[in-house]
Amino acid sequence: MQKNVEKMTINYSPNFDLKKRDKNKIKYLIYHYTGMKNDKLAIKKLTSFNSNVSCHYYINKSGKLIQMVPDLYVAWHAGKSNWGNIKSLNSKSLGIEIFNPGHEHGYRNFTDKQIKCLVKISKFIIKKYSIDKNKILGHSDIAPIRKKDPGEK
Repeated sequence: MQKNVEKMTINYSPNFDLKKRDKNKIKYLIYHYTGMKNDKLAIKKLTSFNSNVSCHYYINKSGKLIQMVPDLYVAWHAGKSNWGNIKSLNSKSLGIEIFNPGHEHGYRNFTDKQIKCLVKISKFIIKKYSIDKNKILGHSDIAPIRKKDPGEK
């Protein structure tokens, strides 16, 4: 990572496609909230062999950035999804999970530190992969019947 991105730690998830993709395939940036009661539970789920979910980046409650899947691998964050004519956005996107208990567990404002971290990592990703501003989406945009995240806040 470059200077413009906060110091990042690594906690890799086993949940990703083993075949590396070309960086030109990355066209979307998808935001999520965890919908879990705390960071520990969210990280446990995202790194569990049995969960079949992951993300590229995780922003914890205190705004710390954790990489879970390297960019050139497909993480399992979007699930059954579509945007326009594109289906299954995992293969064409990077996913960022932001800790928030979500609508089922007392949805609240994201912290200033979380937002600051999200802006920094987003700017870095957008520049690195030339992502169009109309391809920065919430999980609810690509799976509106199933998902509410990252929500209205």
